[in-house]
Amino acid sequence: MSGLDALPPLREVIAAHGLAPRKSLGQNFLLDLNLTAKIARQAGDLSGADVLEVGPGPGGLTRALLAEGARKVLAIEKDPRCLPALAEIAAAHPGRLEVVQGDALSVDAAARLTPPIRVVANLPYNVGTELLVRWLTPPRWPPFWQSLTLMFQREVAERIVATPGSKAYGRLALLAAWRCDARIVMTLPPAAFTPPPKVSSAVVHLTALPEPRYPADPAVLQRVVAMAFNQRRKMLRAALRGLCPDIENVLTAAGIRPTDRAETLTLEQFCTLARAVGPAG
Repeated sequence: MSGLDALPPLREVIAAHGLAPRKSLGQNFLLDLNLTAKIARQAGDLSGADVLEVGPGPGGLTRALLAEGARKVLAIEKDPRCLPALAEIAAAHPGRLEVVQGDALSVDAAARLTPPIRVVANLPYNVGTELLVRWLTPPRWPPFWQSLTLMFQREVAERIVATPGSKAYGRLALLAAWRCDARIVMTLPPAAFTPPPKVSSAVVHLTALPEPRYPADPAVLQRVVAMAFNQRRKMLRAALRGLCPDIENVLTAAGIRPTDRAETLTLEQFCTLARAVGPAG
């Protein structure tokens, strides 16, 4: 019997350590080990990789990542109540699980891991989008990670993979598509979680591209996209008025009609516009 097989069921772990999920921490625990195993498998072959997990809670997904052969799992957990449960998993697999208590927004995970690195996490709802944006916008590309396999509210997942013309299309879709291949690989109903959230969830798998799909200055592209979608109902000539004095001429030079709206532009058009604006824009 392996160390993981010898561990008690997650409901017993939660009861033994008093781990009632806290809404303030965005906690919704996934206790079905068949589902956590399926999520871990969506990340691909983990046998030669280090894995970063954010918000492990009682450790259901952590167990699955170790069972799938991850070389090492770095689990960042903000809630100190979860540390004893995670310590039991670490004891079952010496040297393969490192637990760091802290805020994932401030922990330098890359310094504690050895490439190749994959990120796999049932992200806390209250920091999930911010973490994704940080992982998609590092100072240098390629990033420290090879792939991200992340659970979000289904609405957020759909925004990440959205295409032009859809209501979900916006900043997240463009940031993801510029540097990654992104797809939804699983959906989960509220009943899969404790406590059940009010919405369905989905797992998105993003694979980092060696370089962005189209050339553009990252800071300029992000500024253009943010301004365009902050006023998505307006025509681009109005939404981007603060970008540069002659925005109509810049749009026209980039082959974009000033009367178009942000949701109609493709990623390639946004990158063309960012180049036309230039770094001093």
